[in-house]
Amino acid sequence: MLPSGGLWVRSCLRVRIEVNALTDRWAVLQHVAWEGPGLIASIARSRGLSIDVHRLDLNPTMPQADGLRGLIVMGGPMGVYERSKYPHLASEVTLIAEMVRRGRPVLGVCLGAQLLANALGANVYCGPSSEIGFGDVDLSTAAKQDPLFENLPDPLPVFHWHADTFDLPHGAHLLARNSHYEHQAFRFGSNAYGLQFHIEADLDTWKGWQSNLPEHAMADGKRQLSRVANVGQILISRFFEIAQNIEA
Repeated sequence: MLPSGGLWVRSCLRVRIEVNALTDRWAVLQHVAWEGPGLIASIARSRGLSIDVHRLDLNPTMPQADGLRGLIVMGGPMGVYERSKYPHLASEVTLIAEMVRRGRPVLGVCLGAQLLANALGANVYCGPSSEIGFGDVDLSTAAKQDPLFENLPDPLPVFHWHADTFDLPHGAHLLARNSHYEHQAFRFGSNAYGLQFHIEADLDTWKGWQSNLPEHAMADGKRQLSRVANVGQILISRFFEIAQNIEA
């Protein structure tokens, strides 16, 4: 039975306001100065999307899921399990879980992938060794049929920068692995992707990274960065295309 009178009018208004609010507003959660959205922000803005970057190292206040069209969660040197030292991590997990529950697009990069996995109920923990520098990941059978990864080079050139890893969330599809770490990328549902590696670095981002990286990780940086950025342009563009087709 449909609501009547003023209640029906108010219900219509709430729906209309919600739809309008979700047209183009995205939030980026950034944890440290040198790990910004890079290509993600430039590609989003080229598509007319509004990107609000939240520097959680400067102000740990979290955006609200209401009105957000999508969410990008960047990397950082902290561990998901360090919540006593970084209290905002718990709030991030809550926000990510709510965005996934509402069926809205979520992309987690490095720490962001670990936070997404944790928001989906998986454990995050220290791995056997650090993985830092340019390298590759091998695409799974599922990836070759996935709208984000299909027809991309295999192995896929990426930049690694992590020492933690995670269990694959229940119900998630494993998309990439390598000999160092079994879980390098995954998809949950049709709206949430976690990438343990980096593909978002543009030249400005790369310059910001250099003072925080070991020297060996920067070998042949310009050529290697170009290979990763070419892949990044495709992956990020595809992610926003997928997001456009998701009804929030």
